[in-house]
Amino acid sequence: MDLPNDWIALLALVFILGAKHGLDADHLATIDGLTRYNLRIAPARARWCGSLFSLGHGAIVMLIALGVGLASTHWAVPEWMEDLGTWISIGFLTLLGILNLRAVLMAPAGDMVATIGIKAGLLRRLQATSHPLAIAAVGSLFALSFDTMSQAALFAVTATQHGGVAHALILGLAFTIGMLLADGANGLWIARLLRRADHRARIASRVMGLMVAAISFAVAGFGLARWLHADVSQWYEGKELLVGAAVIALLAASFVIGTWLARSSRLAAAVSD
Repeated sequence: MDLPNDWIALLALVFILGAKHGLDADHLATIDGLTRYNLRIAPARARWCGSLFSLGHGAIVMLIALGVGLASTHWAVPEWMEDLGTWISIGFLTLLGILNLRAVLMAPAGDMVATIGIKAGLLRRLQATSHPLAIAAVGSLFALSFDTMSQAALFAVTATQHGGVAHALILGLAFTIGMLLADGANGLWIARLLRRADHRARIASRVMGLMVAAISFAVAGFGLARWLHADVSQWYEGKELLVGAAVIALLAASFVIGTWLARSSRLAAAVSD
């Protein structure tokens, strides 16, 4: 991924990348699990699970940005790392799309659909925690992954071209704030759906599951097209901010669409009665 040289554009892009990262299927799935558990154990804390998870995750991003900023002002991310990251992303996104599509299609009619994540499945036992620091620690563990560390290293290296360690930390903070807004809103939304657990919530969860699957397939396909065709990669240059914002907007719109469909179906049922 090529990052812009203009500082304001770079800051905006990293913020959008943070928000987009917060809407990653593994984040959605883990916050879902933490919220479900805390609704039973500590109901007042359930809606803050997304924010606490994100703060722990962001702390690791800030440490990576600080470490890379201190390590060198001339180090560049190796080309092989970008290629490896692309193929890891394509593989994971494709698998996430399949898993979430299957979850929607296989869910019983009366149940809500929970978002599926790969790391969330591997670390499912960690979701049974209620202490705020423990929830933040789960977020920290999720940050110890190739995609998060490579992203943080990339924008930290780019930030050193604008002034050094302070700029790397500012970008790390922008990434964290974007992620905090996305994860915090997701935690509040999931807590609200689980408390309702009615017809509207079930439809909204299915729409969200389908949207996560569709976006996973679309982003994986676009990543493959960029790797195979240089003209696609050239077209994408300078449009990273727009594409990231579009992904966020689509996921946000899925809840609105799900709510509208639920209201329409309820109104139709009332009229028919």
